[in-house]
Amino acid sequence: MSNQYDIIMLFSGGLDSILAARLLEEQGLRVKCLHFHSPFFGHPRRVARWRAVYGLDIESVDIGPEFVEMLVQRPAHGFGKVLNPCVDCKILLAGRARELMASYGASCVASGEVLGQRPMSQRRDTLNIIKRDAGLGNSLLRPLSALHLDPTEAELSGLVDRSRLLGITGRGRKEQMELAKKYGLREIPSPAGGCRLTERENAMRYWKVLQSLPHPCAQDFYLANTGRQYWRSMDGHPYWLCIGRHRDDNLALLACLSPEDLSFKLAEFPGPLAVGRQWARWPDAAVREAAAFVASFSPRAVRQGGEVAVSVRCGGIDRMVRVVPHRDAAWNDDSWESVREEIRAEQKERLHGAASALR
Repeated sequence: MSNQYDIIMLFSGGLDSILAARLLEEQGLRVKCLHFHSPFFGHPRRVARWRAVYGLDIESVDIGPEFVEMLVQRPAHGFGKVLNPCVDCKILLAGRARELMASYGASCVASGEVLGQRPMSQRRDTLNIIKRDAGLGNSLLRPLSALHLDPTEAELSGLVDRSRLLGITGRGRKEQMELAKKYGLREIPSPAGGCRLTERENAMRYWKVLQSLPHPCAQDFYLANTGRQYWRSMDGHPYWLCIGRHRDDNLALLACLSPEDLSFKLAEFPGPLAVGRQWARWPDAAVREAAAFVASFSPRAVRQGGEVAVSVRCGGIDRMVRVVPHRDAAWNDDSWESVREEIRAEQKERLHGAASALR
């Protein structure tokens, strides 16, 4: 890190954050863009290309552990329509940027937020909550909507020329597209948010991890992003099995393997790789049930019509089990409707508990 910047920009890689950074650089300000990433959002591998395409100074920052801890403790401002803690997410990112300000010599944090663009996190009241709870006070600048917001310290001190900032509001993109044309942007990012927590299928995967694992960590959610996800209960204990759908999944599962995990692979037939995450040792019955289920995803093993060998590896030690391929319905995933009701019921209970504590 070097003490050579005026402003830290929260950089998602979306059009708004690109334009906000360029708008500030147009005033001769030195802007350091921080691209935060976690299992749920962010693309650290794109940073080098973004630097080249947009001409910005960008650095990736892993905020996965802190984000997972926030989910485990549950977001203070609740979830959105799915499992998205948008307000708490912005507070976390802005707060981390505040902690890094001194390291970069910056006196201000900026973001590409647009007033009224998103119903949960970009209302006027939530914009104020974000800067307050992130500990930034009057030092969080939103260049694209600044003319509709109170002046920040950077504007009052003269560091930023308020008259050269914008007053964009709402969900339209006409003004952003005109600005992109002015700056000659060769690539325009799509308007999609890019957060996996807003998608139902992912929410079902993540909620199961949050509810079942005693101490979830970021690596658990990277695993939840990969392949087919199955759960079952035996003797009152949950078991989690991830099965690859293709070669890329298999490679990703290998990258997610921890020394305590079980890996399953057919010994005599082509078939998927599977990972059983162990936070407590699996009994032999669970291992055999998982092996039979994994084998059922190999058409040739199923056509064979009898027992097949499945290699089970853990901590560098292999053992072979022989099972009949079987697609057991006990390995299943919850529906979105049931998960949504669980999320809502828990939030209602938390709100009720908080209200009772204030009485």
